[in-house]
Amino acid sequence: MEFLAPTSLAEAVAAKAEQPNAVPIIGGTDVMVELNFDRHRPPALIDLTRVPELSEWAPDNGHIRLGAGVTYTRVINELSDLLPGLAMASRTVGSPQIRNRGTVGGNLGAASPAGDSHPPLLAAGAAVELLSVDGTRTVPIEEFYTGVKEHVARPAELISAVLVTPATGPQQFSKIGTRNAMVIAVSAFSLALHPDRKQVGAGIGSAAPTPRRAAAAETWLAEALEADNLWESRGPLPDALAAEFGEHVKTAAAPIDDVRGTAAYRLHSLSVMARRCLTWAWADYSRIGRS
Repeated sequence: MEFLAPTSLAEAVAAKAEQPNAVPIIGGTDVMVELNFDRHRPPALIDLTRVPELSEWAPDNGHIRLGAGVTYTRVINELSDLLPGLAMASRTVGSPQIRNRGTVGGNLGAASPAGDSHPPLLAAGAAVELLSVDGTRTVPIEEFYTGVKEHVARPAELISAVLVTPATGPQQFSKIGTRNAMVIAVSAFSLALHPDRKQVGAGIGSAAPTPRRAAAAETWLAEALEADNLWESRGPLPDALAAEFGEHVKTAAAPIDDVRGTAAYRLHSLSVMARRCLTWAWADYSRIGRS
């Protein structure tokens, strides 16, 4: 197996163009598992840890441009105010050692349905930046995933960054696992309130072949809040509305039975997490209005 170690983004994309079947590695928290268990034996690895551009984040035309090499720990420490949903999800990833090495870009590259960063990125309406020697293209996050551990990146492309609009309202993330920490999600859910445009974002994980938005539930909730004048009044959230939102979220899922949980349990847990996340987020939204 060949080991390539570019020291700039230009060198990295050139290496990927020359060897499209080479696997990028930066934190190694997914790739090394595949190698250690001999599930995948690529012809080459492209080590991206020496590419400084990938480890940077900065405001970019109304977004936060989060380099693919920014770790979960840095998201928690540096971006909790701007990207609260992603920071909440980052806190649930593995152990401190994994959070120090693992990256959001690596999570996107693995494209596991159970990846923790996917639901908050879906709820926030993020976009993925893909780079090759032919240029850059940007893909809306909901169009990025194509199947179980598959995505739209072409063989010669690298995931260079994810573009996320800073939060204008409260965000929440919830995850169910077979134990309380260091666990792969049985199901996961993230909610983002976007009061500036009176919209809602809702992302689900580990409950379908790919991470996905609960688009119909988003529309239903945004319209229900508008019909009851709750966006402006920030009044109490009716319990029945929160419960019905949970039922709408369930309809977006297509779970299976596996060793971590049954499809029926995943559906039930999604409805509960959606109701709770909405209740928590609305409490924060109402509190902001009173302050």
